[in-house]
Amino acid sequence: MTADAPTILATSASARPGSYGPLSMRPGPVHYFAAELANAKAPRICFLNQATGDQENRIGATYAAFAGTEFTVSHLALFPLPNVENIRAHLLAQDVIWVGGGSVANLCAVWRVHGLPDILHEAWQAGVVLGGVSAGSICWHTGGSTDSFTYELSAYTEGLGFLPFSNGVHYDGEEKRRPRMHEFVGNGTLADGYCTDDGAGLVYRGTELSEVVADRNGPQGYELRRTPEGRVNETPLPARVLPDPWPGRWGQPT
Repeated sequence: MTADAPTILATSASARPGSYGPLSMRPGPVHYFAAELANAKAPRICFLNQATGDQENRIGATYAAFAGTEFTVSHLALFPLPNVENIRAHLLAQDVIWVGGGSVANLCAVWRVHGLPDILHEAWQAGVVLGGVSAGSICWHTGGSTDSFTYELSAYTEGLGFLPFSNGVHYDGEEKRRPRMHEFVGNGTLADGYCTDDGAGLVYRGTELSEVVADRNGPQGYELRRTPEGRVNETPLPARVLPDPWPGRWGQPT
């Protein structure tokens, strides 16, 4: 199945933590919501982890997290070379493409080497839901704030630009995220845009923001708009809280 319109779910939310360490996870509400957006009851989801260099332990943890569910999981690796023979055919066959966090600068650079921007744009237009967290959120926009280069946040302006906005992630989770986004939008380095607290996500239909969702009570989104004087108006965007997956939904283990 496919989405009713080109759809992107750009978030600061991802998997639920498990009980056995940092790589122990289970699918989060955003993954189930992405499947709903794709109108998929037995969703095919492909994970792209180039933002952390296709680390094998992260890839393995993803498969473990979705074991026992009705998600059909795959991954596209690009290090040291692609793990699928036909990248385009594989991605177009998915219901959801989910991009993990890490370095958005490295992510987009590697994608461009392998021709991913055109393929992902085609998949988006064909109704495959594009989603992701952190770097996997910023990448769909024109840019955002990033620590891809140093621990000090800087402006990244070479996103794929499917969405004509800037994007700020971890807005409430890291103390410098809000002031740096205000600085970059205010001085014109970044375009007007949208930001998300940890746990929140932005749903775009086409290139228009449709709604803000969250995986728990509290997180929300924000709209940033630059004034002619170079100030930034920040407008809170309350989020609709997604239901936690209940036992038995799409095979979710209890």
